[in-house]
Amino acid sequence: MTATTTKRDTPLRRLFTGQSDYDFIGRSRTWAIVSIVLVVVSLLGLAVRGINFSIDFTGGTAFVVTAASAEFDSADLRAALGPLVEGDVTAQVVEDPTSGTGALVTTPALDEVAGEQQGQILRRLAEVTGSEEAAIDVSAVGPRWGAQISRQALSGLAVFLVLVLAYIALRFELKMAIAAIITLLHDLAVTIGIYAVVGFEVSPASVIALLTILGYSLYDTVVVFDRVTEDTRGLGMTSTRTYGEVANGALNSVLVRSLSTSITSLLPVGTLLFVGGGLLGADTLTDLALALFVGMAVGTYSSIFIATPILVWLKEREPRNAELREKLHARRGAS
Repeated sequence: MTATTTKRDTPLRRLFTGQSDYDFIGRSRTWAIVSIVLVVVSLLGLAVRGINFSIDFTGGTAFVVTAASAEFDSADLRAALGPLVEGDVTAQVVEDPTSGTGALVTTPALDEVAGEQQGQILRRLAEVTGSEEAAIDVSAVGPRWGAQISRQALSGLAVFLVLVLAYIALRFELKMAIAAIITLLHDLAVTIGIYAVVGFEVSPASVIALLTILGYSLYDTVVVFDRVTEDTRGLGMTSTRTYGEVANGALNSVLVRSLSTSITSLLPVGTLLFVGGGLLGADTLTDLALALFVGMAVGTYSSIFIATPILVWLKEREPRNAELREKLHARRGAS
């Protein structure tokens, strides 16, 4: 006698087989509230705390201390340099496996490069850290250079958004392009808001990563829109489902692909962030990986919970889709 077993029909199994039926569109009001709260918190963070721009944007002088022999912390460094400069001094203690304890100190632009003020700062840093003055690396960035970098970053972002709008409008339709742009702006606002609230430093590597994650978020959104376009192509007045219901089914069918792509992307970026930046002390890796990690997480959320609901909201205001929705609701209410 042969016993036959059937696999249990669980939500997890339906997800992995592309047969999940979660009502993303029906709960779009909930996602809208969550997103509005996130954006409001982000804007408040920007208004109250502002963005912690690196020296590359603001201009100033950076002092990199290596091979320190004394015990000190960031407060000791700020207290030592406070009387010597006008403006805020930022200081960070760095542990490097090869060079030992060190520090990264940034000050506003000095009166003169390699002048008396710089010499006083070098002497104070050597006294506090126990490092040799010759071992302290100095790099200066003028405010004009920082302003130029900022303008180029904003110009690159503007060009990116225009190209995205044009491509999706030509490849799909204008309403999908509008939904994608709104989603990208949401990702920008929330990611920058997280940086402002937590106080992460924004460096050129962060800007590069930000443009990268916008492309990643756009890819995920386009995958969903492509499936929505395919499934709604034959939608007519004799259909038994509304545009929103068909779009919800399309989103469910590609959900496992979106989640798999996101998880396999976040794992190496997380390794880069926590191992490369945290354990190995590679600050450049930290700037890049942090923006990638935060942006990818936000982009994954928005491509699932924001992009398609916005598209449905726009499309169901078209007379044809609105008439179909009212017709089906009336039919279901009468039965």
